[in-house]
Amino acid sequence: MVGLALVLRDLVQRRLGKVWTLGAVLVGAVLSALLAPPALVVASGLAFLISELADFAVYTPLQRRGLVLAVAASSAIGLVVDSVLFLWLAFGDLSFLVGQVLGKSWMVLLALPVIWLLRERDARIGFQPA
Repeated sequence: MVGLALVLRDLVQRRLGKVWTLGAVLVGAVLSALLAPPALVVASGLAFLISELADFAVYTPLQRRGLVLAVAASSAIGLVVDSVLFLWLAFGDLSFLVGQVLGKSWMVLLALPVIWLLRERDARIGFQPA
């Protein structure tokens, strides 16, 4: 789900802007912390918050150069950051890093054609990103 969450974060920024996006990231971090099992609260909350902010930092300057590129690059960075932080904080071990990254990458790859179609639709109707 993290791969999809990173893509959705990019779409929220495109539609609603940076302030709404950062608010959504903070709400997501709180929800992540509240819904995670007690032993994983810190790992889950921090991994979500930092990975979403890493995604934000990469997506923001790239979005004007191309939506699909920005989503792909920012999601790739965000999912690696999320995987490393969560595994290290929760278990002190990165043994499952490859599986985490591959699983999240599939979600991003499956979402990219939808992002491309959205970009094409936006161009047809004259939508200007926030």
